[in-house]
Amino acid sequence: MSVSKRMGAVAVTAAVALVAAGCGGGSDSGKSNVKTEDAIISIDGGQPENPLVPANTTEVNGGKVVDFLWTGLVSYPADGSKPVNAVADSIDTKDGKVYDIKLKSDTKFHDGTTVMAKNFVDAWNWSAYAPNGAANGTFFAQIKGYDAVHPADPDGETGPKKAPAPTAKTMSGLVVKGDYEFQVTLNAPFSIFPTMLGYSAFMPLPDAFFKTTPALFGKKPIGNGPVKFDSWEDNVNIKLSRFDDYKLDGKVKIKGVTVKFYTDETAAYNDLTSGALDFMQQVPTDKLADQQYQKDLGKRFINNPIPASGTLAFPLYDKRFANADLRKAISLSIDRAAITDKIFYGARTPSDSWSNPLTPGYTKGDCTVCKYDPTQAQALLAKAGGFKGSLLLFYNADKGHKDWMEAVAGSIKNTLKIDAKAEGIPTFGVFRTQINNRKMTGLYRAGWQQDYPDVENWIGPLYVTNGSSNDGEYSNPAVDKLYKEGTSAKSVDEAHAKFAEATKLIDADVPSIPIYYNNEQSGYSKRLGSVKTSNVGEIDLASVELK
Repeated sequence: MSVSKRMGAVAVTAAVALVAAGCGGGSDSGKSNVKTEDAIISIDGGQPENPLVPANTTEVNGGKVVDFLWTGLVSYPADGSKPVNAVADSIDTKDGKVYDIKLKSDTKFHDGTTVMAKNFVDAWNWSAYAPNGAANGTFFAQIKGYDAVHPADPDGETGPKKAPAPTAKTMSGLVVKGDYEFQVTLNAPFSIFPTMLGYSAFMPLPDAFFKTTPALFGKKPIGNGPVKFDSWEDNVNIKLSRFDDYKLDGKVKIKGVTVKFYTDETAAYNDLTSGALDFMQQVPTDKLADQQYQKDLGKRFINNPIPASGTLAFPLYDKRFANADLRKAISLSIDRAAITDKIFYGARTPSDSWSNPLTPGYTKGDCTVCKYDPTQAQALLAKAGGFKGSLLLFYNADKGHKDWMEAVAGSIKNTLKIDAKAEGIPTFGVFRTQINNRKMTGLYRAGWQQDYPDVENWIGPLYVTNGSSNDGEYSNPAVDKLYKEGTSAKSVDEAHAKFAEATKLIDADVPSIPIYYNNEQSGYSKRLGSVKTSNVGEIDLASVELK
């Protein structure tokens, strides 16, 4: 999501070799005097949008910390291979509709209580129950009984009509079968369901969650992951420490990690090069020129493709953007190749699809409006009746988006001869608040990092009516129908075929504009000897060792 959180694992493709191998990993002089098990490292981050409740966290700042604090039923290996069981001991189904899930019996929450079947069932029911307002509530729509706890809003979130009141508080498709076993019954067979179960929406919640408020719990969260929460100082940092009772793969060797909040990426980079910061997930864009970051860091960098894309979204609740020909014209007026070459110095790749090349189900070239075609763009603008006034393109100014957003605005302006200009919003928090409150008056940056490795994740949350990250309020009943048919398919191939049909309709409507695919250039400090990144480019805390 939207400007989303984390989202998922890398596909099993030839490109996975790049993810697994990456670059860097060498060492400079300067062995640390601190033992790995006593070390506290620092990494870059930002103030989370909301208190840290997994099913209500949909953006990268909070998502990064949630990923550290929680472990799900399955996890996504960094090498792009298929999901592996984590808290789950087994996930079995005979028909793709009814799933029997058994848990490992020795995993614990950070408060010492045991992770049990009811902790998953209670968490999922809480997340799906509409009055709780969990942003990721729609991820449970495949489960039988979801409609009873989350009735559909007849005219969308911002329409005058209200959704009917729920007729139940729990989903009939969730049944606890024992302390460490529960059963999930879906509305129809859904072959991709097990793949989804490593996403944060499906994390368990301890009993303590239900004895307080989500807001209070989220400021002192209790997870079941390899690190536990220590403290949170707003707009400064979050401190985490090793959870010594963690029983699963991925146990952390270091004592702790401090997530420092930055609103200026140059300041973070200066801290990295001076040794005041141990890991920066993405170096500033201007450091990509002539591979300056490699000159600054020596061999202390990692360069990987990740399953994430940079996009722009239309606020379709603004009637000025109701005409699909106008939206097509704007997309066709953007010279993606020039932007990725000149602004990102070749470190990004122009988008040609509505998903990502590292995603299972990706179709090369399915974004027909991703090409640069000034003649067609101008003709479509004329057909749409032109555009009056200024076309604003919004971005959060606390990260490195200014240059590429201004380049996009310049390309639109030069091609279509309209007053297009990029406008920064000071912080990510304010930016997300305006998006959530449907206050955008122009296009806005809306990158997507997949939640789990399947093309379904690039359709359901973003383009299905009332999807969890469908912030522009796009709605096409034909897309909804094909998506539902895809999620009811018995095989992955059949599901992907339906999702491909839905994508053709999305391509015709252009509810957003894909711009580029991400390659991520990370850097780390001299005192770290071993560093790897996860399937989505976050630091793999289990890999960290000091020299």
